[in-house]
Amino acid sequence: MTYTKAGYKPVSILLVEDDDIDAMSVTRAFARMKMDNSIVRAKDGIEALEILHAGQIEHPYLILLDLNMPRMGGLDLLRILRTDSTLEASVVFVLTTSKDEEDKLTAYKQHVAGYIIKESLDNGFEQLVKMLDHYWRLIELPEK
Repeated sequence: MTYTKAGYKPVSILLVEDDDIDAMSVTRAFARMKMDNSIVRAKDGIEALEILHAGQIEHPYLILLDLNMPRMGGLDLLRILRTDSTLEASVVFVLTTSKDEEDKLTAYKQHVAGYIIKESLDNGFEQLVKMLDHYWRLIELPEK
């Protein structure tokens, strides 16, 4: 395993987001914070599964998951991830506009690492990037 100059393992990001503006905002926040993590984008759950099964994202990785997407939404993707023996240990943060209590409960029942409502991020997505940076510096993530 290689380490960054700062002494921590680099973490890849799978951004599952259908909204081009939100996807661009997340990517720009990583750039503004001078984070050079690899970011791979999927526009829905089906594309995310294809990327994961094809091994197109480097380990360790985190998934930033929107809930409301075409073809396959985030909650459906979560259910599949948790029943797939090769993907069940994926670390997932929900990043959504949904404030629905049922969505939150369903996501946490599928063992998400966190449920983040986009509009609660005061400084755009930079708060998210800071939180993730602290998270992966302290937490040991699965290598495979």
